[in-house]
Amino acid sequence: MRLWISVYLTRLSLDVLCPSWSESPAHGQVILDHDKVRAMTPSAFAMGVRPGMRRGGVSTIAPEATLLDRDPVREASALNDIALCLLQYTPEVAMAADDSLLLDVSASLLAFGGPRGICRRIRQSMALLGFHAQLGMAPTAQGAWLMARAPRRGHRRMLRQRTLARRMDGLSCQLLPPARQHLDWLEGIGCRTLGALARLPRAGLQRRCGKDISVALDRANGVAPELFDWVVAPSTFQARLELIERIDHADAVLFVAHRLIQQMTGWLVAQHLAVARIELALDHERGRHAIPPTLLQISLAEPAWHPEHLVRLLKEKLAQLVLTAPVIAVTLSAPDVAARTLPSESLFPEPGGTPADHNRLLELLTARLGADKVLQPLPKADYRPEVANGWQPAPQPKSRPAPVAPAADRPFWLLEQPIALVMQQHRPVYGSRLKMLRGPDRLETGWWDDAPASRDYFIAESDHQVRYWIYRERVDDDIRWFLHGLFA
Repeated sequence: MRLWISVYLTRLSLDVLCPSWSESPAHGQVILDHDKVRAMTPSAFAMGVRPGMRRGGVSTIAPEATLLDRDPVREASALNDIALCLLQYTPEVAMAADDSLLLDVSASLLAFGGPRGICRRIRQSMALLGFHAQLGMAPTAQGAWLMARAPRRGHRRMLRQRTLARRMDGLSCQLLPPARQHLDWLEGIGCRTLGALARLPRAGLQRRCGKDISVALDRANGVAPELFDWVVAPSTFQARLELIERIDHADAVLFVAHRLIQQMTGWLVAQHLAVARIELALDHERGRHAIPPTLLQISLAEPAWHPEHLVRLLKEKLAQLVLTAPVIAVTLSAPDVAARTLPSESLFPEPGGTPADHNRLLELLTARLGADKVLQPLPKADYRPEVANGWQPAPQPKSRPAPVAPAADRPFWLLEQPIALVMQQHRPVYGSRLKMLRGPDRLETGWWDDAPASRDYFIAESDHQVRYWIYRERVDDDIRWFLHGLFA
């Protein structure tokens, strides 16, 4: 059985022009379409502003309200951005009438925890994008579209066709777009609900109102076929967001970047890709006093596509950024992508986490501390531990990993300068007398570079069960003991 979700943008014209209107109730904001009110904030509604009211009437009853003309270009761009984001839940996303999108989620339910789980995830994405939305779910696309606009009485998830039919019977005829131009005639004959509309004689209804009403009802009931133009993801990704207000602090950029990452996630899922490097450009002043954009680049140790991980890395980068000028636009691009690898099919998880978990940790540490602060072993071909123990910065993506020394019975922690030990009853002492567990391992080398070493290494243990790496040095028949390393 197919299952559809309709995402209805309830305040699209208001959200694109006033993205923070819900946080500023002090003064009203009103969106006008051809000098008539299309949408308003709750504060403007409290002042008496109503849909359809003219500009002059609004200025009279709410003189402090901010009047803005509707921007269809911004609305169309926002719908495309939302559709790109929703591709992370299903590859079948289509535009619908009246600020709506349709998603065929029949094959996606198990991946997101069923109907409740996928609806919850979609609502979270819409909140991160900064749009107010209502969801409707039904076995048909037209039915889901109607459920998204149904009154808030009860829930909007109709999983069975029979349940959908019962719910539709009580809905107003005004919800069905083809019936809106015939509302006066329908009201005159006492037909106020879709149930009453469906019971009218089909031939007479078509002669009076045309075929559109009958076709819409049949599509909602699963009788007539539904055709769609599916949203197709572009071949490359670059998303730009022009800001309504300037941003003066780097922390505030994260909210805008989070929205762009949601769009990029949908694009990556639709293309079956993962991103290895992302670029964030922060635009400043233009014109005579133009300032070059601030560029941020994040290279990943392993291609990723999870938005939580990308946002975490970006947060660390932005925490170290000091803006030289206010930001007026933000652009996110993915110039380096790779095919997404399939998850491991092993029955038991790998101890210590997967290689991807290890790479994500390295990426987070590098973003927080800097590339020169995260090091990995770089052993050298020398028997002397202090010479062989080398380090280098952790490798960047697509670079050759450094050679790893073979497993040896040596401690991970090596002291920078060995500590001389005293002797008690012919045994070296460090906190307590040390007991030899293993050794000696003789080392005689370094004659070629004027740094000769003649040592016998031992693994020793104290009375507190702490293990140390010590050596006995022989110089001119004089024997001295030193502590050189600690075992974890």
